Amino acid sequence: MRRGVIGAVLKYLGPSEHDTPRLVRRGRRFSRISILQFSLWVFVFAAIFLLYFLFFGLVMLSPAKIEESAGVSVHEESLPSDVNISVTKESPPADGKSKHRKKYVPCEIGLKESVDFFKEPREVMNFTQFSLEYIDQEERLSSSGVYEPSFGGHPTLEERERSFYAVNQTLHCGFVRGPAASSSTGFDIDAKDKAYMNGCKVAVSSCIFGSSDFLRRPTSRKISDYSKKNVCFVMFLDEETLAKVTSEGHVPDDTGHIGLWKIVIVKNLPYADMRRTGKVPKLLSHRLFTSSWYSIWLDSKLRLNTDPMQIIEHFLWREKSEFAISNHYDRHCVWEEVLQNKRLNKYNHKMIDEQFRFYQSDGLVMFNSSDPNTPLPSYVPEGSFIVRAHTPMSNLFSCLWFNEVDRFTSRDQLSFAYTFLKLRRMNPDRPFYLNMFKDCERRALTKLFRHRAELSTPPVD
Repeated sequence: MRRGVIGAVLKYLGPSEHDTPRLVRRGRRFSRISILQFSLWVFVFAAIFLLYFLFFGLVMLSPAKIEESAGVSVHEESLPSDVNISVTKESPPADGKSKHRKKYVPCEIGLKESVDFFKEPREVMNFTQFSLEYIDQEERLSSSGVYEPSFGGHPTLEERERSFYAVNQTLHCGFVRGPAASSSTGFDIDAKDKAYMNGCKVAVSSCIFGSSDFLRRPTSRKISDYSKKNVCFVMFLDEETLAKVTSEGHVPDDTGHIGLWKIVIVKNLPYADMRRTGKVPKLLSHRLFTSSWYSIWLDSKLRLNTDPMQIIEHFLWREKSEFAISNHYDRHCVWEEVLQNKRLNKYNHKMIDEQFRFYQSDGLVMFNSSDPNTPLPSYVPEGSFIVRAHTPMSNLFSCLWFNEVDRFTSRDQLSFAYTFLKLRRMNPDRPFYLNMFKDCERRALTKLFRHRAELSTPPVD
């Protein structure tokens, strides 16, 4: 077709029978070209261009191209419960980063329009009651003199086993000092900041250590005047991170605030692993905010976009729960979480295996969504957003969960289900009211960002 069209054009423009170029005589002969002939040429050229764009358009809009460019997968939670889906997952690249990130969307939450009052946990429900005390100092364990003070202490396996009973007891729960002559074990906070924290009834907290992230302020216009007056917003930073965020324009005012965040400086970090250090404010809020009835934890990768009192009313008061955490958006079984942590080199493989074997020997079973007796909708939490009432059972669970992070790996998603199931198994008549909600609800309350940098982990073997 192309040859025929080009030939016709050349013939038209070529020499005439009088040896004069047609182009020269074009003006004289143009009047003799009929309207029909001109329209025919326009039609031919239009058809060529139409076929050209139609061909390449079909290539660009092929299903493979659409999937590659979109990279969107439908979240399992949005599908009917009676639909079975089998997903074959592709192994990630060697650097641990997937080519295409799945997209998960928030879902609607029926929050109360405003909450401008407090309820003590006992006004919500008669939660399990008992008394907890905490070991704050350890003496030398032997006469050999070989002893190194540790923030988490040195509980024996027998002490660890006893601590799972929901009874009046004194247990390890971080902040353990060594003998009188020994140095601090870490997480040192100024006395003025401690006094401020002790006056909080409701606390929202987060942390950044090792300059691992950007400072993200809660969205002030979404926070009620009541919460601004009655809720403590505390951001824990080390001195290195404070210098970094200050250089980026986040300078504390005369009261020590950056926006709504009250900046609390932590000195003498208890662990070399910054992730493990971050588990102190994440899991031990009841130890830091000693007078609080409630606390909300959010990871530094999140920005709070919702009033904290609405959150407490929705996840705790309305559900009659004392601890609320979202399920993981993709994984629900600890077996999957172990494989993913090793696949992405999140922690030393031998230490992950040691922890996992210990849990299996102590009764950890695979998650089975079809089992009506499965106590949770998932055995893997997302973990970046936690809402809790400071009740005895909630505080005990938090201590036990932290002790697992202190004893084994800092990957708290590996120890969550084991801790919950063992606590439940050892206290059949003393319920722990844990509300595991959908992760899409967490996404509706906060805005997710990427961390500034990946924190270092113990070497992978």
